[in-house]
Amino acid sequence: MPLWKRNLVVVWFGSFLTAAALSLVLPFLPLFIEELGVDGRQDITTWSGIAFGATFLVAAIVSPIWGRLADRKGRKLMLLRASLGMSIVMFLISFVQDVYQLVFLRLVMGAVSGFISAGITMVASQTPKEKSGWALGTLSTGGIAGGLLGPLIGGFLADVVGLRPVFLFTSVPLFMTFLVTYFFVKEEFVPLEVKKMASAKEIIQSLRHPELILSLFLTTFLIQFAAQSISPILSLYVRELSPGTERLALLSGIVASAPGIAALIAAQRLGRLSDKIGAERVLFFALLIFAAFLIPQAFVTDTSQLIVLRMGIGFATAALLPSVQTLLRKNTPANASGRIFGYNQSAQFMGNFLGPLAGGQIAGHFGFEALFLFTGLIVITNAVLERTQTAVLKKNPNN
Repeated sequence: MPLWKRNLVVVWFGSFLTAAALSLVLPFLPLFIEELGVDGRQDITTWSGIAFGATFLVAAIVSPIWGRLADRKGRKLMLLRASLGMSIVMFLISFVQDVYQLVFLRLVMGAVSGFISAGITMVASQTPKEKSGWALGTLSTGGIAGGLLGPLIGGFLADVVGLRPVFLFTSVPLFMTFLVTYFFVKEEFVPLEVKKMASAKEIIQSLRHPELILSLFLTTFLIQFAAQSISPILSLYVRELSPGTERLALLSGIVASAPGIAALIAAQRLGRLSDKIGAERVLFFALLIFAAFLIPQAFVTDTSQLIVLRMGIGFATAALLPSVQTLLRKNTPANASGRIFGYNQSAQFMGNFLGPLAGGQIAGHFGFEALFLFTGLIVITNAVLERTQTAVLKKNPNN
């Protein structure tokens, strides 16, 4: 088996464990914040957005640093750093006494996290370009599968054993990820000397289509902004739709997992379709489908309708970021892939940070309906911008 395929299998497994561990806490994060002493819907939604987004704010800042270090020292080191660091932080979160300690540790989580993004960089840099869509689509199923099972397990454990023990449980698979990566990931990497590394300006100048790369960074940001805006307050929306439920954490876990079902089924197929007809076409239509299932969530009247619509979002999500990553891979020099993907991860993390923060404020002041309408409009705008950029490149393919 070629090295890139073997590493794909190992990184897939690590991505699965990481996503499962991190998604365990998402369905009940607002409930945990309530338990820490925060009262009132507006305060809870605000602190949920801050606690959820704090990780991604710091991650957005440090991602280019980790990307540069990956180009110098290799991608495996980044995988080890992220998995061990996240395991330690999750263990510590189980002992927090107030919301300020929670936010602080979520900030630390952002500084050490990044297993999945480092795995994407490794796979993208090692995979032949003609197989990149399939490989990245396959890799995405690891995170999707973990994200699918995580909320279900987390919701079940929260209802059975309470909220705090779930954080202790989460640290275990993260440490397992560290061990699996250490023993099984192999990397043929020749370190680069600092003086031989191109500057950010030189990298941009070396790109054939720098405007495409910058537009992909923007697309990544907007995708994550829209997708994550509802995440930290999802359980509050479920409680509003199902006020009499006695299993709120479990039901929230089911709703949170719904997109993963469709995404898991569709990811590999859409990856092959991307290799066949072009990632830019898949990206455009996936954005439209995303918006088509996002906007109606403002008008649902029960949780079952919400689950169906979120499954539709999962189908679109299976094509979005893998398409962006494929386009980056095909338009980026190999010796700068770590930094380019680091910049893209910064855009992704900023979307993960600002999306929940804005989502909490919009839902707290204007209601959940306004949140879905606003984010749906963002996605449609993104699709138009992406289509415009692609048309310009087709008219000037050699520029």
